[in-house]
This record gives sequence, C-alpha cells and structure tokens, in this order.
Amino acid sequence: MLFGKKKAPDVQEPMDLDSVMKKFDRESNTRVWEGAPKIVIQCILAFFSVFCLYVTLFANWLDELRLATFVAYIVLMGYLVFPARKGKQRVNYLPWYDILLMLGGAGTFFYYAMNAVEIAQQSVLEPFQVVLGVIAILSLAEVCRRSVGLPILIVAGCFVVYALIWGLNNPSFAGRLNLTVKSLVYSKESGILSTPINACSKFIVAFIIFGAFLERTGIADFFIKIANTIVGRFSGGPAKVAVVASALMGMVSGSSVANTVGSGSVTIPMMKKTGYKPEFAAATEASASTGGQIMPPIMGAAAFLMAESTGVPYSNIVLCAILPAILYFVGVFISVHLEAKKEGLRGLSKEELPRLVPLLKKSYLLLPLIVLIYLVGTSTRSIAYSAAIAMVVTIVVGLFNKENRITPKRIFEALAAGGQGMITVAAACGIAGIVAGAISITGLANTIINGVVALANGQVIIALILTMLCCIVLGMGVPTTANYCIMAATCAPILTQMGVPLLASHFFVFYFGIVADLTPPVALAAYAGAAIAQANPMKTAITATKLAIGAFIVPYVFALNPALLLIDTSAIEAVIICITSLVGIYAVSASLEGYLIHSMPWYQRIIIAVGGLLLIYPGVVTDVIGVAIVALIAVIQLLTRKKVC
Repeated sequence: MLFGKKKAPDVQEPMDLDSVMKKFDRESNTRVWEGAPKIVIQCILAFFSVFCLYVTLFANWLDELRLATFVAYIVLMGYLVFPARKGKQRVNYLPWYDILLMLGGAGTFFYYAMNAVEIAQQSVLEPFQVVLGVIAILSLAEVCRRSVGLPILIVAGCFVVYALIWGLNNPSFAGRLNLTVKSLVYSKESGILSTPINACSKFIVAFIIFGAFLERTGIADFFIKIANTIVGRFSGGPAKVAVVASALMGMVSGSSVANTVGSGSVTIPMMKKTGYKPEFAAATEASASTGGQIMPPIMGAAAFLMAESTGVPYSNIVLCAILPAILYFVGVFISVHLEAKKEGLRGLSKEELPRLVPLLKKSYLLLPLIVLIYLVGTSTRSIAYSAAIAMVVTIVVGLFNKENRITPKRIFEALAAGGQGMITVAAACGIAGIVAGAISITGLANTIINGVVALANGQVIIALILTMLCCIVLGMGVPTTANYCIMAATCAPILTQMGVPLLASHFFVFYFGIVADLTPPVALAAYAGAAIAQANPMKTAITATKLAIGAFIVPYVFALNPALLLIDTSAIEAVIICITSLVGIYAVSASLEGYLIHSMPWYQRIIIAVGGLLLIYPGVVTDVIGVAIVALIAVIQLLTRKKVC
C-alpha cells in the first residue's frame, strides 16, 4: 500500500465453537428452550437419568418391561430435544407433527412394556399390533435421523427390505410383515430391544451420567495443563500437548468430534502459533481425539457392547485394550515429533507453561477415575454400581474445587446433560439392533461368512483386508457404536472362523470402525478440526489418516498375534511384541514423514517402510530382518547427517 496504514498481519478470527459442533456433530443441533419450558425439559431429562440409575441399580424388572420403557423415554425425549431440520430454531416451539410422532412412538413402546407377557405367547401378531410395531420403528428411526444422521437409516432400511424379501416362504406380504415386525419390535432376542439397547440401558447410561458429572469438575482443563507441563517445553510442544491431552481425555469421553472441538479450541491455535501448518495442526488434534474411543476405561460405548456380544467381562476387555491404545497414541506422538524435527519447530517457553505446584494441588480431580478403575477391576458388583460410586466420589471431589465447585444446580445440570447424552447413543443402538436382527432372522451372516471365507481361500490376511474395507466404508456414515454392532454380527464371525481369537476379531472391527472419522470422504473429526484451524478439510483428512497410521497397523498386529491383547501370553512375550511393534510404527511413520535423523530420499523411505512392516508382522525371522533393515537406514542417516546439515 502506498498510502495509509500498513495492512495488519493475518490473524485468525475467534472461532464460534457452537457453530462448528452444530455443523459436524448432529447431537449439538438441539431445540431452543428458554424460561419455564427450559426448566421443564431439563427436569424431564434429569428425571430420566435418575430413573435409569434406579432401574439399573435397584429394580428387578422383567427385561421386556425395562427395555421397552427405556426406549419409550428415549423416543419421548428425542422429539423434545432434536428438531426436524438444522438451522435457526424458533424459541419454545414444538410443532404439532412432532407431538404426534412423540406420543405415537413412545405410546407404542409403553404398550409393549405393559403387555409383554401376552405378546410373547402369541404366535402371530394382531393387525393393530403390526401397525403399532411399524409406528415404533418409524418413530425411533426419525429420532435417529435427527440425532445421528441419515446414513445409518439407509443401511438399516436396506436390511429391513432384505428381511421382508427373505420371508417369501410366507403366503403373503402381510405374513412377511407380521414375522418381521414381531422379530424387530416385539422380541428381546433380536431387533430394537436386543443386545445393543440392553447394554445401553444397563451400562452405558451410568457412564454417560458419570462423564457429565466429571466434566463439571473442570477435569478437561486440568488434563490440558498437565499435558503442557509434561511435554510442552519440547520440540513441537503444542502438538505433543494435543496428543497427551487427548489420550487423557479419552479415558472419560468417547466422542471424536466433541473431543476435537473441546481440546482443539485450545491446542490448534497453540500449534499454529508455534509454526505448524493449519492442516497439520487440525489433523493432529483430530487423530489424537479420535483415539479417545480406544482409550480405556470407557472407550466410548463399544467396550460395554463388546462385553455383551462376546460374553467376556468388561474388566478383561479394558485390560486387553491398554497396550493397543498406548501403541496408537505413541504412533501419533512419533509422527508429530518427526514433523517438528523436520520443520525445526520449537516448544513453549517457560513463561507459557503452567506452574507445576498449583497443578499438583489439583491432582485430587483424578480420584473419581482412580476409584472407577479400582472398582471395575476388583468389585464383584455390577459395572453400573462402580460408575455410581464414582459419581458420588466426583460430587465429593467437586466440593473442594473452588473454580468448578459442585453445587445442587450443577448436580441438576449434570443429570440433565446425562439424560440428553443418552438419546443419541440409545437411538443408534436401537437402529443397530434392527440391522443385527435382520441379519439374524434371515441367516445373512452365514451367507456372508461363507462367501468371504471362500474368497479368502484360507488366507487370514485377505480376510482381514476385506473386513477392514467393509468397516471403513460402513463407518463413513454410521457412528462407531452402530458400526461395531453391525460388524460384530457380520464380519467378526468371519475372522473367528478363520482362526482369529474371538476378542481379537471384535477389537479388529472396532478399530476400523473408528478410523472412518478420519478417512476421507466423510471424516467428521478431521473436518471439525479443519474448521477451527481454518484449513483445507480434505488435506486435513489425508494428513490425519497419515498421522493415525497406528490405527491401521495395530489391529493387524493383535489379529495375527493376540499377545498384544494379553491373550494366552506371558509378560515377556507381550513386552517383545510391544517393542517390535513400536519400532515398526516408528519406521513406518518416518517413511511417511520422510524424516528420521534428517530428510530421507525416496528409496530410503521405501526401504525403512518395508523394515517397519516386517517388524510389525509377527515372527522371529521377520523381526530380525526388520531390525537389520531399520538399523541399516539409521546408520546411513547418521553417516550422512553432516553432509545434509
């Protein structure tokens, strides 16, 4: 400019985090209630939380009564909380058609709850019961569309149509419809009220409420400050802070988008200020936040569903998940470290780091998590009981935190938030149950298993690759909870039949359902991070996929060698496989970054990638060859460092 003031340097405008959440997380698109109506709605949500805790901990209800009542309340609250369309909402407005859908859907499930015994004795449904069943499916599907999204309904719709066509042995369409509705609605063995919704009502609800209480103690801010203290001073510190903080937050939260927006609002601007490119900063937060779903003890909701599906105790699943989760986060950490070294990025200054002594004084905030982990591992009581005790401890701990003191108002808000948080998970579980039910009653699972086994021709690695592709494609539009339920019913049995242990098969499909939040074209966590960083969404998703390479490697490790899941193994064997896998992930990450000790030419990147993959593949011979290859490239890098530098 020739005249006037110089143009100010580009400064990132403050990001409206609510708008980001509403764009990428359907759960955040809620109705606007104010004044007395808001209080009434919050009272309904809080009552539902208390009701769920009471039924789970104390009541001894018939399963059909408990499950149908639970879903009825979910439908009722779903229409009170979620509008039909995105966008600006009218204040205190509930349209007449939503009232009809709400009362009709909830009434149908209440009808079944009151008449479960009589309906179970009927061989054929009455015509009006078929109509009520169809209303039940449609009303729950609409709640799911509003709170989760349309793709899962497309998948479920295809399976329901398949189930109707499958029933051609019945004399008429009415007969096929009668059989399908009875299986999908009026049965706890298949359909809406089957394993997914049962696990949701028994276990998941207690942990959702626990998470709502824990959130109000300010533990998220505590985790970010702890991560800053541990790794903030090192090269590329802010990115390492994002990884460590997300790993810590992952212990209590399982939402990829919520984690990305929550911690990313702090870490992404820090990373950009340090010198990271916007796409890399957003990708780092997205890949780390997505890993929260595999971090024990809560692991989103899949750990509880896995316990119900496999019959393996929840405490065992949490124990098995520890080493793979650590390897995943270490893999992301390594990629971030190599990028920082390659770009010569600094850490945070001493003045920018939080003081350690005040943080240590707040370490009591970790007590609820410690109590929860202890109870899960040692208590003979139910998992819900452990979560309830942890809630009480959270309230007590919150009394000592001046900045986020737990008050009666905050307790009420936590109960209301817990009630609202259940809607999305329960709706997804109900629809996933429909899919699993359609697969079960038609025998489709056996058809798929036989087809894939024949196609794999006895080669486990081929079956693993085909399963991975199915999980990623399905996960592009289906939330992790529902994705796992569907894959557990279809693809996990394939791997089990191919000789992969039961738990390893279920962990495999679980992991690849998660990475769909990072892989293009539907990479919601990456896109949310890109919105905060003001970065290119597609470049962010591609970079996030590269950073999360561990999520693509670790499942193959424990599928081919279950020692990583601590299945039938000694401590020495588990340590060895961890070391070789870690070195292998480091080598593959270095290949993708093009940097080890200094920049690598293309041929070194290919060679070290081969060495890393050999280390990851189980076997003494492959490990020895892999170590030799990686060591060779490392020596070459050391010898040529002065020439390059």
